[in-house]
Amino acid sequence: MFGASIGRAAQRIIDAIVRWLAMGHISPNVLTVIGVSLNVGCGLLFGMGRFFSAGIALIVANLFDMLDGQVARLSGRVTRFGGFLDSSLDRLSDMVVFVGLMVFYARDTEFHSTLNVFLAGAGLMGSVMVSYASARAESLIPKCDVGFLRRPERVVLFIIGALSTHPGSTNFFANRMPAVLWVLAIGSYWTFAHRMYHTWRELTKAEEAKTSNADTKASYDRRKRPEVAIS
Repeated sequence: MFGASIGRAAQRIIDAIVRWLAMGHISPNVLTVIGVSLNVGCGLLFGMGRFFSAGIALIVANLFDMLDGQVARLSGRVTRFGGFLDSSLDRLSDMVVFVGLMVFYARDTEFHSTLNVFLAGAGLMGSVMVSYASARAESLIPKCDVGFLRRPERVVLFIIGALSTHPGSTNFFANRMPAVLWVLAIGSYWTFAHRMYHTWRELTKAEEAKTSNADTKASYDRRKRPEVAIS
């Protein structure tokens, strides 16, 4: 009950911001660019080891990412280019955060960790493949958004890791980013595999339906064909 009340209050605030931006004729594409710029700043903060500040920047950046689509719909300014821009810059936003973490853990400092560099790199590749698989699949099937580790889940994990990590601490509860990187690395490839399987299954069903319809039509045509008497 309390959580639902907080959710409703937050939604009212967001709705008010969306209406204000729409009435101010703010371009949704401008909001998209601001969001990705903040994500670039977040990557830089991760690279410098300022994890808490990076987490705050990530929250604000993804607020803009959430607002641009709503403002576009409310103001009637939904365009195909806007959708393309938003989707493309989302990929950049994902990658720059991973790169920032790779830079931090690769530096020759007391926090150097080859394993964490590898995990961040694996997570980066996995997140790109998840997005690519979805985009490619949806040119063949209506929808491919299956899997438990989509972009919103990745963002939430980054925020949790950033806000609860002190790089110099060896205490798990004060240094959760390595655990987050494990989840991102494994979960991204699991989601990628799930989307590959989902696409294969949907295409197989479509082919089977097509073959079945063709067989039914052929059978119907044979029944309708006039018989020729043989003398």
